[in-house]
Amino acid sequence: MSKLYLVPTPIGNLEDITLRAIRILKEVDLILCEDTRQSKQLLVHYEIKTSLSSFHLHNEHKKLSSIVEQIKAGRTMALISDAGTPGISDPGFLLVRECIKEGLEVETLAGATAFVPALINSGLPSQRFSFEGFLPQKKGLKTRMEGLQTEERTMIFYESPFRLLKTLDLFIQYFGSDRHASVSREISKFYEENQRGTLLELKNYFSQKTIKGEIVIVLAGKEA
Repeated sequence: MSKLYLVPTPIGNLEDITLRAIRILKEVDLILCEDTRQSKQLLVHYEIKTSLSSFHLHNEHKKLSSIVEQIKAGRTMALISDAGTPGISDPGFLLVRECIKEGLEVETLAGATAFVPALINSGLPSQRFSFEGFLPQKKGLKTRMEGLQTEERTMIFYESPFRLLKTLDLFIQYFGSDRHASVSREISKFYEENQRGTLLELKNYFSQKTIKGEIVIVLAGKEA
């Protein structure tokens, strides 16, 4: 039966994948991925011979109709991202929405997502939290930040290593230098690091070193 599977892939360590995910990737007719070169490494490691096709932010609108038509015609596909669960700050939303609209079955497997271990590792309250993903770089940034100043839940952000210091400066401007936070990078990899402290302490720490790897920032909410 034709279906779209959303399959989480490791965010670092290649062992962080479920047995079911490996089986599905071997059984589907086609795997949609962001970067075929990177996904190929995972497939080779687990001896998965299924064909790959690129599906990313720059071509998802162009390929959407064709993919949906192929699923309607009986093909079974899996969507993966470069790392983690597709649809979380990665391509996937448009395809899932279109499949649902066309009455096609969509199934999401459980698996790796970067913000969950970062949140738990931060030591900040995790009963209620707000996932903010990547902040807008220009348009809408001021409005977003002003709206978050009154947020009482723990907030989670994704960031690139090249913008970490700039983002910490931004947070100090809007939330104060003594607001507590945690910065996690290279999650599940050999050089994983989780640094905790005030925003000023984190800025001073990361100003003294070369920053590598994808970043998750966990920020305490405003005290009630």
